[in-house]
Amino acid sequence: MLRIDSLVAGYGRLEVLHGVSLAFDKHRIVAVLGANGAGKSTLCRAVAGLVQCRSGSIQFDGQAICRLSTSARVKLGIVQVPEGRQVFPRMTVRENLRLGAFVHGEPGPAEFESVFELFPILRDRRAQMAGLLSGGEQQMLAIARAMLSRPRLLVMDEPSQGLAPKAVEQVGEVIQQIVGRGVAVLLVEQNLVLAEMTAEYAHVIETGAIAAKGPMHEIISGQAIEQSYLGHG
Repeated sequence: MLRIDSLVAGYGRLEVLHGVSLAFDKHRIVAVLGANGAGKSTLCRAVAGLVQCRSGSIQFDGQAICRLSTSARVKLGIVQVPEGRQVFPRMTVRENLRLGAFVHGEPGPAEFESVFELFPILRDRRAQMAGLLSGGEQQMLAIARAMLSRPRLLVMDEPSQGLAPKAVEQVGEVIQQIVGRGVAVLLVEQNLVLAEMTAEYAHVIETGAIAAKGPMHEIISGQAIEQSYLGHG
């Protein structure tokens, strides 16, 4: 489904990603792990079209997408849940959700019901201002909004950021339900607990390059986490 080959990307004169390569098929959860500043968010933005590819390639279902706009990628099914949630605090939950479907037009009752099945709390809070939700509820709203964009690949940038352990567990359960609906997930995370409870395969990124990759249980038990992720060694 997604294939990244020798990707180089950055901001202005700053090169952040130095030849990153990874690939996975649909109906899977793949994690990208790394410390702050390792290049995780830049990778998310490059896949979503918010950062340009300087060299290398990104393919989705065999189609080169580096030159496509963000909206064109959304239409293909690549949807990002951004770091920091980025909900609109002075809009209601329902209004935030409607924005998630802007590429496809006004969502119908069945589409709203589909996300409310995943997030029952949002059904109860649909008329409430998003800024009054807890951090965990705002993260649920951000994921629900992305689901209304009809993703085939959901790119999740640090969904556990700032959440209590119970909320992190709830996010993990939701991710597994989403994959059960046939959506692939690229989970870009610093939280090893969330990654371990969801992902099948992982890449460890260090200073803009892939330092290790393999099945999640091998990555967690290996030295790559200690040396590249925790900065020891």
